[in-house]
Amino acid sequence: MNESVKTPARATPLDPEARAAMAERYGAAEGNVPAVWNETIDVILKHRSVRGFLSDPLPPGTVETLVAAGQSASSSSNVQAWTVIAVENAEIKAKLSAIAGNQKHMIECPVLLVWCADLGRTKAMGQRHSYPTDATEFLESFVVSVVDAALAAQNATVAAESLGLGMVYIGALRNNPEAVAEILKLPDHVVAAFGMCVGKPDPARPFHVKPRLPQRVVLHHDHYDSSLPQEALDSYDATLSTFQRSENMKEIGWTGAMKTRWRDAKSINGRDRIRSALTKLGFTLD
Repeated sequence: MNESVKTPARATPLDPEARAAMAERYGAAEGNVPAVWNETIDVILKHRSVRGFLSDPLPPGTVETLVAAGQSASSSSNVQAWTVIAVENAEIKAKLSAIAGNQKHMIECPVLLVWCADLGRTKAMGQRHSYPTDATEFLESFVVSVVDAALAAQNATVAAESLGLGMVYIGALRNNPEAVAEILKLPDHVVAAFGMCVGKPDPARPFHVKPRLPQRVVLHHDHYDSSLPQEALDSYDATLSTFQRSENMKEIGWTGAMKTRWRDAKSINGRDRIRSALTKLGFTLD
């Protein structure tokens, strides 16, 4: 038995901490969700994206701890097909921010972690030890590398938030993968999947937990349920509209946001050309 586990989960549909966290995550109308509870789950459910950081540097060893947490995530066949680049140089952060739509928090944060899908290391190992790596040319291998990077990054997120740090993912690095590759000197078969700002949240600019879709929309049992209950979506629209209003955001609910997000090629900010970008970066994707 692992004696380091200090807070075993407690099955508590009525536990006040669990009830409060579920209500915050789903909104009052959908928050009556049974839960088991401990400190780890508490950290995870209190996640929110932080876009305001203090300039304080991270304590020594923090990045290394986050990477160790990332490497503790599962990896398909243990290929570990990812690399992370810790960017602290202000000039490089500014160049990456420009690619990502001039997001100010990318410059403010003390460390910008760039998580890369990396099949280049696999191919280099094959060359070094004279064995073929033909399987890296298939789409499946690229999917594995992206999934591995995402699993590692989310582990690092939980670790960062458990240390009192904040973070926000930067998917907009995919607006121009070739330019990012040039700035970071990425070799062929390596692409920046996303960035992650990490730092101490600025208390003067608080960010709050954003409600998610009701579980009855995303949790299915034994088989896929295609009914997609409109009442649940209406409930979420109302909950998210309330959140948007409280955050001084445009009050459009979730349906309105999705109409904009999925409208056409322009709505994904250049990422409609991701396949051609990946080809230029050496990925075959057969």
